[in-house]
Amino acid sequence: MFLLDTPVSIAHALVTGLADVLRPGTGALATATAIVVFTAAVRLALLPLAVAAAKGERRRARLLPRLQALQKKHAKDPQRLRRETAALYEEEGATPLAGCLPMVAQAPLFMVMYRLFVSATIAGHQNLLLTHTLLGAPLGQTWVGLVGGGLLAPPSLVFLALFALLAVVATVMSRRATATGPMGLVLRILPFGTVVVAAFVPLAAGLYMLTSGAWTAVERAVLHRGTAPAPA
Repeated sequence: MFLLDTPVSIAHALVTGLADVLRPGTGALATATAIVVFTAAVRLALLPLAVAAAKGERRRARLLPRLQALQKKHAKDPQRLRRETAALYEEEGATPLAGCLPMVAQAPLFMVMYRLFVSATIAGHQNLLLTHTLLGAPLGQTWVGLVGGGLLAPPSLVFLALFALLAVVATVMSRRATATGPMGLVLRILPFGTVVVAAFVPLAAGLYMLTSGAWTAVERAVLHRGTAPAPA
């Protein structure tokens, strides 16, 4: 994905510079701390998009009873249903994609961040972010590459702690799911996929997922307060 090469190089330089700034106070934890801080900073910059998405979701939730009534009334006339639905959205100044477009806009930046933490080389040079460690576990190491050295070896224990924290965040996200039916079930299970993914990607990518996931959990709790989660 050569289109991402320049953005990834810029992100690499920023995280590396941040680690250098943090090193006097954090020592060997500088790079891991820089990853967490940089990820949080990126999510903070994307906050206006999250706010727009939350407003769009609340607007759709408010219209849902009327949409369901239209679907029931015009179930045998799809063309009439489309016209009435469009008219309802226009009347309320809403759009079916109001909550989706901000998430789509975030995708390129998330791709840059993820690639930064899974690439062994960047711009033809070794990704030095992955050569540093977190409590003895290399940031460029994957858990599946460590299990042969013992499940309870110190680097493996770092990953197990990461998995536990990801599971906690996933549980919070799962309980906040508001959809019902099959889609609701999928949305409640999906957050736990981060635990599985974290076993196969470098520790640096796992830290990114944990930080971003925790931010999302807090963000949704704040922006969607008053929205009742769907029954399990």
